[in-house]
Amino acid sequence: MELLARSLLFVPGHRARMIEKALAMRELDVAILDLEDGVPPGEKDAARRLVAEALGRPSAPGRFVRTHRALSDAFVADVEAVRPGAAALVLPKVERAEEVILAADLLAERGLAEVALVPSIENARGLLRAAEIAAASPRVAGLMFGGEDYASGLGLPDERADEALLHARSAVVVAAAASGLDAFDSVWTDIADLDGLAAHSAQARRLGFAGKTCIHPSHVAVIDAAFTPASAEAERARRLVAAFDEGVRGGVGAISFEGRMVDRPVVERARRTLRLWDRARR
Repeated sequence: MELLARSLLFVPGHRARMIEKALAMRELDVAILDLEDGVPPGEKDAARRLVAEALGRPSAPGRFVRTHRALSDAFVADVEAVRPGAAALVLPKVERAEEVILAADLLAERGLAEVALVPSIENARGLLRAAEIAAASPRVAGLMFGGEDYASGLGLPDERADEALLHARSAVVVAAAASGLDAFDSVWTDIADLDGLAAHSAQARRLGFAGKTCIHPSHVAVIDAAFTPASAEAERARRLVAAFDEGVRGGVGAISFEGRMVDRPVVERARRTLRLWDRARR
């Protein structure tokens, strides 16, 4: 399952007006309706009711639901709120494959065949098992990186350099890619610093992330711009695919394009670029 999500906005599940606003954002790829950290303890049941109602309505962006940890008492109650309108569950703080398998089994029991899973890697234990987590179930459609929780677990300072999380971010991308999945980068916490967000998003794309999570609607357009191929990039991809397909019809498995050797892996990246371009034009 290819998610093709660039911008993923966390929306507190107990805030009806925020949910309404997010679900009306045509530029947003995914609204993550949050039942976990974004909801105060006393508002959990109200959030489940609001999320269930939101999943039953048409929406411009796709809808994910962030639950509590799969091994927690609250997880079953969270899944009870899930409706077929949910594209995926975001599983927070996943540390081992068994959590993913438990979640997949519960979804199967409830007949939610179309709901995918996106485990979130948020601590050192999860990072060390990220490849196992990504391969734990056919329902896994991507991996997410929770940078703030990860940094807290390592005891990193609040004012840290980008380089401090480069290893972890790259490791999540590699683990996802090993299972043919997308990876989604962590939030940029400085709401007003859009230039910093743009730079961090551009770096995330260079690292191999397919998209980025965020916590404020003003970040959506910046993230979309960073992860949308430029028109020149899309046009080059279109010419490359056409040249390769012509070569295949002529009986060759690799071609020379603009002075470089092109084989199937290069073409698959080009095809993905075109899918992203088409998604952005909708």
